[in-house]
Amino acid sequence: MSGETVSDRLVGLLSVRGEDLGGEWADKVLTTLGGRVSRPEVQRELQEIYAALVAALASGSLDGRGEEFGEVRALLTELSRNRARQGFTPTETAVSVFALKEALEPALSGKDSDLQAYLKFSGILDTLGLFTIEEYTRTREELIAAQAEQLLELSTPVVKLWDGVIGVPLVGTLDSARTMVVMEKMLQALIDTGSEQAIIDITGVPAVDTEVAQHLLKTVVAARLMGAECTISGIRPQIAQTIVALGINFGDIVTKATLADALRHALRRSGVTLSHAAPQAGAR
Repeated sequence: MSGETVSDRLVGLLSVRGEDLGGEWADKVLTTLGGRVSRPEVQRELQEIYAALVAALASGSLDGRGEEFGEVRALLTELSRNRARQGFTPTETAVSVFALKEALEPALSGKDSDLQAYLKFSGILDTLGLFTIEEYTRTREELIAAQAEQLLELSTPVVKLWDGVIGVPLVGTLDSARTMVVMEKMLQALIDTGSEQAIIDITGVPAVDTEVAQHLLKTVVAARLMGAECTISGIRPQIAQTIVALGINFGDIVTKATLADALRHALRRSGVTLSHAAPQAGAR
């Protein structure tokens, strides 16, 4: 049977029962979605895919990845992205394609021509089902990346501690990606607040190695280029020992044990009188 004959037969099989076949397809899909998508929405999605699928087959093409199936793939991409955002699994998403096989079976007459056409159609749906999973996976990866970026933003706050003084409390591991976020947010905060003093507090950073130290130094250098002075606070005894053991040199960067010490230093550098602010015992 020629490719054109197969496509013609498939168009005939899909067109014989028309809306009834599309309705049965929607019913089979709905049973797998657990009521999380309304019937009208599922029917609309599948009717559009069904019409595009028939049109592609009518062109004589049997290649699910061919140009003639471009509209089908575009609709499946939209469906996949919607399902991924709605929290469905890859299986629940792909069944929207594969369920058409079951819906079509009752329309077969048992003739060899129908069997050959059905087997070819099954292969086309397999290709389109795999395409659907690929698009679903791509969308999930995009969502995860976006969520990770949002968490990174939330985990790197910049706060105004005093007029002219901002603080960046860091918690967790400091890697290259996070360093860029810290640097960008801190520099922007320096501009927005007109501050000339910045405190980077690493009390919540579990460990400082050479890489973390390099990230901190880059951030301090960037702030200096903006005309601001940076102080690093949260240098605990264990971190101090590690820094010495690794031979890390912070040069002329001011470091303090606590955020309070760093704030006192920053206020003094800003010319603020400390007589009314949390005096230390024995302070002169």
